[in-house]
Amino acid sequence: MQRVFTLSEKDAPNSPIQFAWQKALGNYIAVTRHNHTVQIFDRHGQKKNEIILQGNCIAMDWDQDGDTLAMIAEKSSSICLWDANTNKTTLLDTNMREPMSFLRWSKAEPLLVAGTTKGNVLIYNHQTSRKIPILGKHTKRITCGCWSNGKVIALGGEDKLITISNQEGDTIRVTAVRAEPSDMEFIVMKTDDRTEGNETTVCIVVGQKTLYFYNFKDPDNPIELAFQQRYGNIVTYKLYGENYIMIGFSVGFFVAISTHVQEIGHELFQACDYKDNLTSIAISESLNKAASCGDNCIKIHELSDLNEMYAIINLEDENKGLDQLAWTDDGQLLAVSTRRGSIHVFLTKLPILGDSFSTRIAYLTSLLEVTVANYIENELPITVSVEVEPSFVAVGPYHLAVGMNNRAWFYVIGESNVKKLKDMEYLGTVARMCLNSDYAAGLLEGKVQLHMIESERSNTEEERETRLFPDTDDNSKILCHALTSDFLIYGTDTGVIQYFYIEDWQYVNEYRHSVSVRKIFPDPSGTRLAFIDEKSDGFVYCPASDIAFEIPNFQPTIKGILWENWPKDKGAFVAYDDDKIYTYVFHKDTIQGSKVILAGSTRVPYSHKPLLLYNGELTCQTQSGKTNNITLSTHNFLGPLKDMGYNELKQILTQTLVLKKFSEAWNICKLLNDQPSWNELATACLYHMELEFAIRVYRTISNVGMVMSLEQIKGIEDHNLLAGHLAMYTKNFNLAQDLYLASSCPGVALEMRRDLQHWDTALQLAKRLAPDHIPFISKEYAVQLEFTGDYVNALAHYEKGITGDIKYQEHDETCLAGVAKMSIRMGDIRRGINQAIKHPSRMLKRDCGAILESMKQFSEAAQLYEKGQYYDKAASVYIRCKNWAKVGELLPHVSSPKIHLQYAKAKEADGRYKEAVLAYENAKQWDNVIRLYLDHLNNPEKAVSVVRETQSLDGAKMVARFFLQLGDYGSAIQFLVMSKCNNEAFTLAQQHNKMEIYADIISSEDTTNEDYQSIALYFEGEKKHFQAGKFFLLCGQYARALKHFLKSPNTDDNTAIEMAIETVGQAKDETLTNQLINYLMGESDGIPKEAKYLFRLYMALKQYREAARTAIIIAREEQCAGNYRNAHDVLFSMYSELKTQKIKIPSEMATNLMILHSYILVKIHVKGGDHMKGARMLIRVANNISKFPSHIVPILTSTVIECHRAGLKKSAFSFAAMLMRPEYRNKIDLKYKKKIEVMVRRPDTSEGEEPTTPCPYCDFLLPECELLCPGCKNNLPYCIATGRHMVKDDWTVCPHCDFPALYSEFRNLLQNDNTCPMCSEKVDITGLRKIADCAPYLKIEVES
Repeated sequence: MQRVFTLSEKDAPNSPIQFAWQKALGNYIAVTRHNHTVQIFDRHGQKKNEIILQGNCIAMDWDQDGDTLAMIAEKSSSICLWDANTNKTTLLDTNMREPMSFLRWSKAEPLLVAGTTKGNVLIYNHQTSRKIPILGKHTKRITCGCWSNGKVIALGGEDKLITISNQEGDTIRVTAVRAEPSDMEFIVMKTDDRTEGNETTVCIVVGQKTLYFYNFKDPDNPIELAFQQRYGNIVTYKLYGENYIMIGFSVGFFVAISTHVQEIGHELFQACDYKDNLTSIAISESLNKAASCGDNCIKIHELSDLNEMYAIINLEDENKGLDQLAWTDDGQLLAVSTRRGSIHVFLTKLPILGDSFSTRIAYLTSLLEVTVANYIENELPITVSVEVEPSFVAVGPYHLAVGMNNRAWFYVIGESNVKKLKDMEYLGTVARMCLNSDYAAGLLEGKVQLHMIESERSNTEEERETRLFPDTDDNSKILCHALTSDFLIYGTDTGVIQYFYIEDWQYVNEYRHSVSVRKIFPDPSGTRLAFIDEKSDGFVYCPASDIAFEIPNFQPTIKGILWENWPKDKGAFVAYDDDKIYTYVFHKDTIQGSKVILAGSTRVPYSHKPLLLYNGELTCQTQSGKTNNITLSTHNFLGPLKDMGYNELKQILTQTLVLKKFSEAWNICKLLNDQPSWNELATACLYHMELEFAIRVYRTISNVGMVMSLEQIKGIEDHNLLAGHLAMYTKNFNLAQDLYLASSCPGVALEMRRDLQHWDTALQLAKRLAPDHIPFISKEYAVQLEFTGDYVNALAHYEKGITGDIKYQEHDETCLAGVAKMSIRMGDIRRGINQAIKHPSRMLKRDCGAILESMKQFSEAAQLYEKGQYYDKAASVYIRCKNWAKVGELLPHVSSPKIHLQYAKAKEADGRYKEAVLAYENAKQWDNVIRLYLDHLNNPEKAVSVVRETQSLDGAKMVARFFLQLGDYGSAIQFLVMSKCNNEAFTLAQQHNKMEIYADIISSEDTTNEDYQSIALYFEGEKKHFQAGKFFLLCGQYARALKHFLKSPNTDDNTAIEMAIETVGQAKDETLTNQLINYLMGESDGIPKEAKYLFRLYMALKQYREAARTAIIIAREEQCAGNYRNAHDVLFSMYSELKTQKIKIPSEMATNLMILHSYILVKIHVKGGDHMKGARMLIRVANNISKFPSHIVPILTSTVIECHRAGLKKSAFSFAAMLMRPEYRNKIDLKYKKKIEVMVRRPDTSEGEEPTTPCPYCDFLLPECELLCPGCKNNLPYCIATGRHMVKDDWTVCPHCDFPALYSEFRNLLQNDNTCPMCSEKVDITGLRKIADCAPYLKIEVES
């Protein structure tokens, strides 16, 4: 808190001192010491006057207006009056003989009451100079007194009496108190009846100990309040609020109480601010603060919350302590007197005076000090000491102006200092001043004087030196004005806003408002102007378009408006009052036109006056002479965003979009990263017609359709047309229509309504814009009306839609169809039917038929169905009206089973069974068909045929009953089983010894285990072991099944043994397995069974290794018996099974299969005429001739012959010599014997080398029929078509058995015979594929 000045008397430093502030204005302070003088100082500490009295001043008081100071001196009976306006002193003779002791001015009128040391009173009217002496009011010295608002005087004296008198001096009440009274004030005692009370109660300090409340209207009930002794004596008290008293006590306490009748006596607040003593308290209701002084400091509390300490002022040099404390009425200055005789005056509330131009601000920092600063551009603040306490401050780019009344002082602002330029007097009191770079404009008494700040005297510019507005012929009064870089703008009481262009020195724009304009606030460029009118409504005016836009939700308490100075944010401004700042945005270009939007509000801290708005930050001036920056709540996005939650970011996104901050909104959307946020940003861009940014957003969210649409329209120059498209994209169709109609292409509005199917609106537009479109729109509208059930209007629009133009034949047909349907619906059935019959559309006839059917017009409906060839529907309707003849005619065309069924029932009822059967068949009602064949047509063969075809259960029951009646039990059993009546069938089979038939039938059906068991038990009783075993197997009783199979007598096909093997395979029971093996080995009956059964057993048990060994034995037996094909098939099947189970193949099995397969290939090649391949395979077989003991001589003979044919003479000779052995020679076929003998006698050993091919493992070249590679020692896979070893680049496999073959050779083989030589399956040559990677087939699968 700033000290303004200190008053001290050097001549008498320790003399007692009194002071009194001028009431109301607070411009002067009167100070008196014990030196017979009263000194008058102004609020800056300058002495104004010094009044010499006849003695020491004992009391002084200012009147209610602060115009007159009254003083009395000790031992003097006169009163000294000093006039503050004229600075003159007058001496008032009281005509009293004794000295004055007390005086007090009235609160309401210029009345002064004075008391004497003898108890007499004088009432003086300063306005009329009338004196009223009252003698004997008190018997002793009058020491205190006060006035009420109602001109009642209360006085107290040393005689311990309180007198209540009126303004004429008449005594109203007298009361005595216990001790000497002091410090009297009238108060209002509040009650609960809420009526406004009068000041009828006097509050008096009695004996410095108690507060005494005396109501002269209720004199019998005074109230006296005593306080705790530890508080000490009452020093003083002050009234505040409506009914509160603050009391200061000598020990340092101060207490707040209420004067409300219900609360009196209760302390509302109590504190001890000082250790030693408290000397005075003061209250400023304008500041809402309370001050107390004691020891050597001042403490200031908030009245709204006394616990809150506002400030502490320490006066370290005042070691004798402080004395009295007083505030000016406006709360600006606080004076404290000290016991040393000094007075210190502190600035507690500075007048909030300030101004801004662009980013520069000027504001009052002390009563005689102005600070100029530009914090935005980081300029150092400059302090300017001014000559007077200013009433206005103005700042421009280069100048500062301050002033009061009709004078102004101008200063030039330098980089680091301020230089006084000049001072100037105006023709009237300056209410407000505005500056730009060259000119100053002052508002004085309804006129504006515009003049240059720094005059440049020249003839050419003399007329531009100064000008007074308005012109002499204009009688309007200017209420507000503003000065921008280019314009002087002012508003008048007639509602006119004038723009005066300084460059051309002439008016350039005039706007007339309906009521007077009170305040104007141009933006920095002057292109937009906010103004407040007489009704406290706000508007934004654009001179370029000459349109004013009302500011929404504009509060009547608004005091001013500030425009945003940030260059990138030109449309934002704030309006402020004492409590809130309202952020607005002027959106110039939107699809809805220009408008003002309320973005939000921010609370204003107490006593903050906004000076400058820059990028959402408001610079405010405070009462303390400092500035404070406030960030608007609408600009939270300027802070850090990363730590914010989702909901906070969504709110901030909304703020940025309202403020049109799209770049910031983009960053927020990236943080949110969700589709709704991006869509919100994109929609806002469309609303503000920011097409490029909208395209960027839609590209980001991959909305290709919107990107393409916006790319197509972004080149449109017609503003309304472009805005219409954007309004349509945002689904604001009514606005889009208005914009389209105002554009150069109004027809687009009609297109839009048609696309939206808003047919009613489209028709209205078409009447005005495109009458030739009316028929087509009418048709579409009629379709919609028909759908919603408005048939009357639909008919009318269908009729309007008929063009009669052959070019639109299809359209007209649709309309005519609509007319037909609507006519029927409206009851004009004949017209509708005629139209429908004439119309080529089948669907129309169906639709009209359906309508007629719903209206119960069945015959007409059936007629239309029939005309439209909807025979099912026609027949159905004919049935409803019992027209069977028509139904019969239509029946060949009818496909619906339901209709056939209805017809069949009708015919059956008429006894026409053949027609009924045919209809039942068409209706797929097979039970009825069977019933008629059995019951009425006596055709059981047909009934049986139908049952077999349809598998009808009910039909089967009917047929079974029929055969039962005929005694054909076998057939009856068959159909009972078919009808799932197994118990009846079983019983019937038992009764009539037909169980074999029943068993055969049921074994082919899906039957339960109970049925199988009952059959098995029956056969068991009949000793029919095979049948019993079979059904025990089916019901899962494997042990009993095996027992019966083994008991079953052997047959040629050994079916019982096969079934026993199957039983053991399913059972997977080791006991049963051993039992069967013992049986097969002959251990039970001494007769070993064939090995093939053991093989099959092992296969059924999936014991593949044992099966393989058995297979080798079986194959060997077959080979010995000469059954080579059988041996081959056994080995092949076993080989395939082992391969499937991924078990390694025994080498003996693989070798035997290869030799047997080579033998089989011989026949194929010899038959095909390829003797070389046949000879090579015979050589391989002959080399293993011991495997073929039954046919040694024939095989060797064939080998000799084929080798000879193939030119393999050496091999032929070798095998011929073998035949000449004694054991073979006589067995040679006589046909070849001589030839062979000749070969031996005349040997020819010439023979070509066998061709070589690479090994598929190591690429070693070896003979093509060699199957063991000398290089890698691997057994090589062989070709199933030629018997040669495989090569990698000519590899294929049989699609069935997966055995390898040379692709080229296998194709050649399949061209003659499409059977695989290995598995004997049919192979499609077209499905054969060469295999590029044969590695999987080279894995060793054979045991080494």
